[in-house]
Amino acid sequence: MSIFIKTFNDITKMRIAGQLAAEVLEVIKPYIKPGISTGELDILCYKYITEKQQAISASLGYHGFPKSVCISVNEVVCHGIPSYETILKNGDIINIDVTVIKDGFHGDTSAMFIVGQPTILGERLCRVTKESLYLAIRMVRPGIRLRNIGKAIQQFVEAEHFSVVREYCGHGIGKGFHEEPQVLHYDADDCGVILQSGMAFTIEPMVNAGNYRIRTMKDGWTVKTQDNSLSAQYEHTVVVIKDGCEIMTLRADDSLPRVIHHPQ
Repeated sequence: MSIFIKTFNDITKMRIAGQLAAEVLEVIKPYIKPGISTGELDILCYKYITEKQQAISASLGYHGFPKSVCISVNEVVCHGIPSYETILKNGDIINIDVTVIKDGFHGDTSAMFIVGQPTILGERLCRVTKESLYLAIRMVRPGIRLRNIGKAIQQFVEAEHFSVVREYCGHGIGKGFHEEPQVLHYDADDCGVILQSGMAFTIEPMVNAGNYRIRTMKDGWTVKTQDNSLSAQYEHTVVVIKDGCEIMTLRADDSLPRVIHHPQ
């Protein structure tokens, strides 16, 4: 396993790309209302990335993906393809996953949005999923086993009687969209990876209201829960620093500091 350790210059560029990705989620939020289509939201994101930010959508054309962001609604776990036929309605929960490329480096993040009035289950699922991400981010520092992060997420989520998707994971990131290591969100072999300063990766737990099993649709992209239960996901890009971590994709509505220190 070859894990790229980021230099000061790499991190500086990743910080910019990460903030651009976060900004897209902040800009699109006011448009997420009953009656709008996911296709319209995609176009708004694309125009903002390419025209305002002068950046590149990493998703558009990636292995043939046809849109500039992934938008996953309700029982869609991930990789939802935006469409003008998918009209948002009151109580829907949606995930928008944004990855931008700026100056050769990637910034990757996603967040949940509740359309109109939330349902009790939808609100709780989103809250628990975000809390599981925050729990994981607070653990990041040099010297800890990567496996411990996934174990902590799984224990937290299952204590809330939800489940963690197994087939998808976080990943190293930088010049590459998907680099080593894989960041699993449940307790599994991590090939002995110990975190060290300069590692950059995403943490992006996918949490189902029902069981963790999933199915892929005929389009080859859209992944849904097998039991049609709701699914939620939050994602941040982080870099390990000497005594903690920095969140590259922090948004104004996040309740974590950008830099988390763990005094020795």
